[in-house]
Amino acid sequence: MSMSERQRELRRRRHRRVKLQKLASRAAKASSSEKAVLAAKLRGLTPGAEDLIIRWGLEDR
Repeated sequence: MSMSERQRELRRRRHRRVKLQKLASRAAKASSSEKAVLAAKLRGLTPGAEDLIIRWGLEDR
């Protein structure tokens, strides 16, 4: 039997959380050009990316 949609959703959410933690640790020690790349990756990863970009200081607003 396959997984229910709720289980898939939870798995995606957990995986996204792990990826965000990795990106956050990379953002802390990134140069300005690397910050632009991380911001682009973040925009593709999650719908709340703009808030995270501002919070992590990846782009100036």
